[in-house]
Amino acid sequence: MKFRNFKMVDYVIYGRGCFNQLGEIIDPRRKQGAPMIFLVDHFFEGKPLADRLPLQGNDKTIFVDVTYEPKTSYVDKIANQLKEEFGSVSGIIGIGGGSAMDLAKAISLMMTNPGSSADYQGWDLVKVPGVYKVGIPTLSGTGAEVSRTTVLTGPTRKLGMNSDFTPFDQIVLDPELTAGAPVNQRFYTGMDCYIHCIESLQGTYLNEFSKSYGEKALELCQKVFVHKDGWDEENDDLLMMASYAGGMSIAYSQVGVAHAVSYGLSYLLGTKHGIGNCIVFDKLEEYYPEGVKEFKYMVEKNKVDIPQGLTKGLSDADFGTMINVSLGMKPLWENALGKDWEKIMTREKLRALYEKL
Repeated sequence: MKFRNFKMVDYVIYGRGCFNQLGEIIDPRRKQGAPMIFLVDHFFEGKPLADRLPLQGNDKTIFVDVTYEPKTSYVDKIANQLKEEFGSVSGIIGIGGGSAMDLAKAISLMMTNPGSSADYQGWDLVKVPGVYKVGIPTLSGTGAEVSRTTVLTGPTRKLGMNSDFTPFDQIVLDPELTAGAPVNQRFYTGMDCYIHCIESLQGTYLNEFSKSYGEKALELCQKVFVHKDGWDEENDDLLMMASYAGGMSIAYSQVGVAHAVSYGLSYLLGTKHGIGNCIVFDKLEEYYPEGVKEFKYMVEKNKVDIPQGLTKGLSDADFGTMINVSLGMKPLWENALGKDWEKIMTREKLRALYEKL
């Protein structure tokens, strides 16, 4: 048996207010004449967080549009603009939810690798380290801060740039930054973490490494969304650590059916990752009966709406596109259903599942 030797984040700082140390953290990584680029979720444009960035010299702030999940064309556009404007940069700092952090990881890699980011959608296709990169989550749940992938929608598929060069060099985990998140968005992103845990803990790839992180992340999610009433500072702390542990859990295992199906939904309809996972997981009693039962309880308890009827009226071609994207996620299906997954998840069965959404 060959074991994976996977790359982790080099440096982690955690604690309320630790964002204030960002300047001293990144200063040693500055190169003369090469700016730091701050990629900030457009939600924060004109808000106090934007005024707290430790800008120096020719540093640049780009408010990135994360209305839709990152596209390879958007990654290439920003990377090419930075190359034209500066030649080289000292680093990329991604501040926001999973999409903003994925953009930061991808743009870092495209500052040093030739071609289009679409060329690197897959496993271990990136051959050259990117520029220094920092991830700072302002939503908790995606695990993007610790994962070795950056999920992108390309011309033909939705697939990550999965490589040892993808993880951040530094992450800054400050729960204060998540305090102002919209209630629904906080729930959908938190459920991304919950679903990571259910899929990892029930998958065929499960091992004690993944189990130890997954069980802890699941416990933290349950504390926030099942056992506590109302929202307080402690919930922000708990969910930030759940996101970290949940991301670590799938680093050495995989996700499953909900993620594989939601990729197709996202590719065709642009459905955002967190809410897409919720829409799919809501219909997966056949695969995760206990998890779905608890999920439905959390939805009701937290008074959150899960959209219905998204695929109503879609054409056969549309269903075919979603099915093709979903079935392309082979490691996810194998983790969920085992090595004979193709005999279990036929195109007809997957079509029926999409029709429920």
